[in-house]
Amino acid sequence: MSFLEALNWRYATKRMNGHTVPQEKLDTILEAARLAPSSYGLQPYSVAVVSDAALRNKIRGLAVPQPQVTEGSHLLVFATWTTIDEASVERFIEHVASERDLPLSSLAGYTDAIKSTLRKYPTQVEREHWASKQAYIALGMALAAAATEHVDATPMEGFSPEALDELLDLKAQGLRSVVVMAIGERDESNDSMTSLKKVRWPKESFITHT
Repeated sequence: MSFLEALNWRYATKRMNGHTVPQEKLDTILEAARLAPSSYGLQPYSVAVVSDAALRNKIRGLAVPQPQVTEGSHLLVFATWTTIDEASVERFIEHVASERDLPLSSLAGYTDAIKSTLRKYPTQVEREHWASKQAYIALGMALAAAATEHVDATPMEGFSPEALDELLDLKAQGLRSVVVMAIGERDESNDSMTSLKKVRWPKESFITHT
């Protein structure tokens, strides 16, 4: 299946059949999210993987009242850092220097550029909003990777971040949930969306050339 064929095959699956996604496919989806682009490469977000059935049942009852949460195989929670400050930048720069075997001094300009950007968002709320937009890029990469792996996926915003954060103890980890993604296998007998034609705006109105 080509990439575009995979994207045409995928849709936001409404019902899943409980089949477990193989570990190697899950790993590919998660690696795609990890490799997603982000501003300066900072990646001010993380992905929490929820596979435990009992916990997903609680999540469905208290935070994400949608059947894919329990009918799917895993729930991926994209969560932004609750602290994005200059110390965060310095830890990141130290990591870059280590990975690329560079002296910290050679990254001074890079460091200043990131810190300068953060100063444009003086409050933590603004910084979390900035980070959440980047987390959505990772979500998009994960959705595309799932399609190429022939794994069904559903992105979801209709949940209570406060309830989900409490259930997963995300606050203690310095994280706040922003969007979730259920993965699994479509239940063709119960999902009326399965046989419907994919509908998008035509190229002529979607794409402009200047």
